[in-house]
Amino acid sequence: MTARAKDTTADEHAQVGDPGDGEDVVALLMRQHGRIHTLFDEVRTAEGEERTDAFRRLVHLLAVHETAEEEIVHPAARSAFDGGTDVVEERLAEEKAAKEKLSALEDMETSDPRFMPTLLSLRDAVLVHARSEERYEFALLRRTTSPARLALMAKAVRAAEATAPTHPHPGAESATANLALGPVAAIADRVRDAIRRSMDGRG
Repeated sequence: MTARAKDTTADEHAQVGDPGDGEDVVALLMRQHGRIHTLFDEVRTAEGEERTDAFRRLVHLLAVHETAEEEIVHPAARSAFDGGTDVVEERLAEEKAAKEKLSALEDMETSDPRFMPTLLSLRDAVLVHARSEERYEFALLRRTTSPARLALMAKAVRAAEATAPTHPHPGAESATANLALGPVAAIADRVRDAIRRSMDGRG
């Protein structure tokens, strides 16, 4: 591993994987939103292997982030405030559309001429989705949920981050397998398992 790669990995975990014990789930997920935005810019401006590496990290974070929201935040929001179910259904529809765009990207090499237009379309969809979550879901969830519960939810997200694979598996030689990290569905399964263990007090 190069010194640059080591620094990148350390920076990623410092910004995403190692929040303070007092950070609640809303603060944690909003910080992830900022990191996702940054990674989109890194993929857009990088070239060659650096673009491939940046996209790998983006795929990983998107998989962990969206699965954590589906398992932790959305179920809580449905009953936390009036209209919660409608808000969640709107967010789930946005997430479905974004996943379809991500799926199309996973079938491409990062050097494919179609890659960048598809990436930018995904970025726009993800950023609109993030703003809607922050405005219509996160703010109300924080206002109506106890600090202790929000802290427990953050703990579950951190457990999910620690469990999901951050590097390609040995033997995954194809570009698609490497970029997909195993693929995204496998990350989501591991995230769900980690969340459930943590929320049950077994993490």
